[in-house]
Amino acid sequence: MKSKRIVGGLAILLLLGVGGYGAYWIGMDRGMKMASPAASAAEQTTDGKTEGRKVLYWHDPMVPAQKFDKPGKSPFMNMMLVPVYGDDGGNEGKVAISPQVQQNLGIRTAVATKGVLSAPLEVVGSVAYNERELALVQARANGFLERLYVRAPLDRVAKGAPLAELLVPDWVAAQEEFLAVSRMSDTGIGGLREGARQRMRLAGMSEAHIGLVESSGKVHPRLTLIAPISGVISELSAHEGMTVMAGAPLFRINGLGTVWVNAEIPEGLAATIKPGSATEARTAAIPGAVFNGKVGAILPEVNATTRTLKARIELANPRGELVPGMFVTVNLKPQSRLEVVQVPTEAVIQTGKRTVVVLAETAQDGKQRFKPVDVEIGLESSGMTEIRKGLEPGAKVVVSGQFLIDSEASLKATTTRLEDAPQGMNAVHRGTATLEKINSDTVTLSHGPIASMQWDAMTMDFKKPAAGIPQDLRAGSAVAFEFTQDPSGSFVLKSIAPTAAGSGRPPGAAK
Repeated sequence: MKSKRIVGGLAILLLLGVGGYGAYWIGMDRGMKMASPAASAAEQTTDGKTEGRKVLYWHDPMVPAQKFDKPGKSPFMNMMLVPVYGDDGGNEGKVAISPQVQQNLGIRTAVATKGVLSAPLEVVGSVAYNERELALVQARANGFLERLYVRAPLDRVAKGAPLAELLVPDWVAAQEEFLAVSRMSDTGIGGLREGARQRMRLAGMSEAHIGLVESSGKVHPRLTLIAPISGVISELSAHEGMTVMAGAPLFRINGLGTVWVNAEIPEGLAATIKPGSATEARTAAIPGAVFNGKVGAILPEVNATTRTLKARIELANPRGELVPGMFVTVNLKPQSRLEVVQVPTEAVIQTGKRTVVVLAETAQDGKQRFKPVDVEIGLESSGMTEIRKGLEPGAKVVVSGQFLIDSEASLKATTTRLEDAPQGMNAVHRGTATLEKINSDTVTLSHGPIASMQWDAMTMDFKKPAAGIPQDLRAGSAVAFEFTQDPSGSFVLKSIAPTAAGSGRPPGAAK
């Protein structure tokens, strides 16, 4: 009888134990589902979709870099893993900023447009002689320079003006022979006359000089050299009394009707300037004067020091005001270009290695997100920059405050989003909770959702505040608390105090 009672008692205890164990797990399961409604919804399906939204992975908000392929309890915190949905997957590399923070940061946007981007390019250059407007005066025969009309380099001369007078003894014999044949009255001397004329040509006499000898009937052994063009004497090799040889250069005359300007074109903009492009030049030496011209050639040589190419510009100089060595400012007008995608120049961030614009997009939930995009830029003019690659017309880009956005996206790898409340190591966060346990160095709290940290309700440990724990707090007390995050990543209580409720758990908190 006694043994039956013992067996019956054991059976009752076993049933009570099993029932208590089952009730415990049912309560734990129900508490976990209360703490993470999203996880509860995720567990209701087996095809990876929740409430019509595809789940990409699960993660612990406290350790967002760690991803899990199925729901469950976080190995880092006493909380359930939170799902990341497919409609958030497209936000990789993006930063979400609330309208209030956008206004505080002064964020402005503009739309990428398509149009022709070309404007005058202003460069500097120096004036040089037009080497195509050049005349070289030489001695036509051996002789003596008896008289010089131009005595110094850079003297100006007009076309047809006398330059020097030469005595050519070799011409005397040829002219006397021609005159002797001309005086003959015989009818068969036509061939002799033409032969004598040819010998004068071979001696270096011009047709005009031969005509003078024939018309005057006298010997003319002296030759007057005249200027073939108007300009300046750039080289003078003649001196009175000197003996000259046939073919010796005596004068070099450079014309000033047109001049060249050698302008330095940046290497990156040389492709926009073509031969024939119209130009306007101005110089401080002649205020108010504008000299029109065109690009004659782009010389095929790059200056290794300045990384520029030389454009040869031909300018009209009818009054001879522009002289070699004078500095001028030239406005180049690039030839017509095709339409290109362009954005305000202030929207472009150049880091040295990358060229970035911050793209603004409006998501399906109505929130605006920002994403740095690498681009390839081209011509810059009048506050606009050409985008050759990386943007399409109609894209919205940030033109003010984009440095803050790009920094946020780069430094935090776009896993932390900017919200209305302040965040960071120095930010103070607040919440209400139930005090679960006071440990030697930490305090265990079951708190409700904390919006500033994007936390759901959970149970976790906080480091004790520096001021210590109030003496009247016990396990189960309802408290209000403030906390911050230290450089190591741990969460430290700044203050903790009982609430007016006295005890009880905040809604949604999990024990």
